[in-house]
Order: sequence, then C-alpha cells, then structure tokens
Amino acid sequence: MRKLENSELDRKDAESFKEAQKTPIIIVLDDIRSLHNVGSVFRTADSFLIEKIYLCGITATPPHKEIHKTALGATETVDWEYSKDVLDTITLLQQQNVVTIAVEQVENAVMLQDFTPKSGEKYALVFGNEVKGVSQAAVNLCHHAIEIPQLGTKHSLNISVSTGIVIWDIFSKIHYK
Repeated sequence: MRKLENSELDRKDAESFKEAQKTPIIIVLDDIRSLHNVGSVFRTADSFLIEKIYLCGITATPPHKEIHKTALGATETVDWEYSKDVLDTITLLQQQNVVTIAVEQVENAVMLQDFTPKSGEKYALVFGNEVKGVSQAAVNLCHHAIEIPQLGTKHSLNISVSTGIVIWDIFSKIHYK
C-alpha cells in the first residue's frame, strides 16, 4: 500500500467546485464562538460539496486568519452568507421549501442512524453554540431535530465534529443508498 500524492487525488479546482452540482444540504451556524470550529465546518462543507453556509449571530465571518488556519481555502469555494438572526434565516429557508433540522438533544429527536433523507428535498442543518447548543427558539421553529447517539460520559461533541458526523451520514445516505 502506497500513500497517494496530492496530484493523484483528482480534486476540483475552485472554478470546478463552484460549477459542480451541490449536495442538497445547507449548514446554519448559530453563535459559534470558536473561529477554528468555523474554519473546520468550511473545510467539511468543501469536502462534501455542501451548497451553502449561513453564519449567524456572533459567528465570525471570513476573511480571518484563525478561520483560514482550519478552512485551508474552503472559504473561497463554499458559498456563505452572514445573517444576524438565526430565526430570520430559518424562516427564510422554510419559505424556500428547505426542510430545517436542529441538530440537538431534544424530546422526540430522531436518532441520526434512523434519519432517512427524502429524494428531492433540500435540508438545512442548524448547529448551535458550543456551550448552549441550538437555542430553544430555533428548535421550536425547525421542522425536525436529529440527535447524534452518544454512549459515553460526555453530553455533547465539539461542533466541528458534530458537523462532520451529521454531514457524512446524510451525504452517504443521499449518494450511496
């Protein structure tokens, strides 16, 4: 077994990325404090051809050197938009017939492994603050909630880890079912 060189990976350039058909997922980040988390989400979004990221509330926006450290250029490929109010963003997405899903531990949440994306639907995944999670007001507004099963002693995962897990799961169900 030989490790592949970057030139052998057949990756898209920025222009090809912009023109490529996107995965029907939008990420909504609400009040994310860590710029490294924001950059990591951009990098994950680039990896899975995510349509767009909404940066809401206190979430920092590019350009910023701390975001760039983990995004590694993904802020130049993934479409993004800043919105002051996450509730306005969720409402706007719903008006565009996007199914909104809070990624949070709430009553009646669907466990991630039990969630099946429907063909032809576009999904907005709402991720919340590192300490407080998705606000109750945002949860109330979303169509559904998904929870990542956790079996250890901790109550939550890092936002960038949660984003990666959820996006990979939904991406794989859309593309490899």
